[in-house]
Amino acid sequence: MEILKWEKLSSRYLVKEKWATLRVDTCKLQNGSTKDDYYVLEYPNWVNAIALTEDSKLIMVRQYRHAADIVSLEIPGGVIDGDELPEYAIRRELLEETGYSFKSAELIATLYPNPATADNVTYTYLLKGGIKTHEQHLDDHEILIVEEYTIAEVKQLLATHKIDQALHCAALFYGLMKLEEH
Repeated sequence: MEILKWEKLSSRYLVKEKWATLRVDTCKLQNGSTKDDYYVLEYPNWVNAIALTEDSKLIMVRQYRHAADIVSLEIPGGVIDGDELPEYAIRRELLEETGYSFKSAELIATLYPNPATADNVTYTYLLKGGIKTHEQHLDDHEILIVEEYTIAEVKQLLATHKIDQALHCAALFYGLMKLEEH
């Protein structure tokens, strides 16, 4: 049997705000039934980075995440602004969050955070040759600490479940595999 896309019959917005957009779709499924209450969260696309300094340290950030009520160790990243190119967005985010600039950037993964309920994509980049060129330039709501780890230390953090953000664990998986190729 082949899996076919659903046919969207109608859509209406329940919430349409800058950071929270929720719509409900009515869809016809391939078996002929109708699903009249399929909820979809619309988010902007995101970028995140496996960012290596010139001396091969991985840059990570530690910050509070209110929805989960945790202090989280993460890789840098953020929202793509409007029609900004993902590579530009990740370089901007790294400069703002960490103050680092990088010699190279390579797209290593394109992932859907939760394709069952959300419509956005996360682009993961491997950046190398990072040097501190600026001070942090954080948004008003951002309070984060920049930390550097060896690759061995990051592997240990993953092995001992010290990195809680699932997209960041996936990004580190792709980044570490890519680094082992060299």
